[in-house]
Amino acid sequence: MPPRLDLTNPARSSFIKREEPMPAAKAHHNVYVVYLRNPKGDGQAGYYVGMTGLSPEQRFENHKKGVKAARVVKLCGERLVPKLYEHLNPMPYALAKETEARLAEDLRRRGFAVFGGH
Repeated sequence: MPPRLDLTNPARSSFIKREEPMPAAKAHHNVYVVYLRNPKGDGQAGYYVGMTGLSPEQRFENHKKGVKAARVVKLCGERLVPKLYEHLNPMPYALAKETEARLAEDLRRRGFAVFGGH
């Protein structure tokens, strides 16, 4: 069984918390994390990590409707997990791309099944 993710302590993440938000003109991309129920068919939960120019809520809704959707999110996506990403958003595109990969790798190192995070 994978280790439990401590959602109450964002400081355990390998990410550095930003003290001040990025300027709005340059920072409109977001990373997001979706909780997946049984994505591999083995009874274990997982996560999908993505990035978007939309709000995480709009992007999740699009996944569920099949609009530019990741199949695993459309079929197994249950809900967003804001405690894992809201302190990071928004950010410029280049930083969002890097952060998406780092967040996915951080979850993998903790023993979770992770999809996306390219």
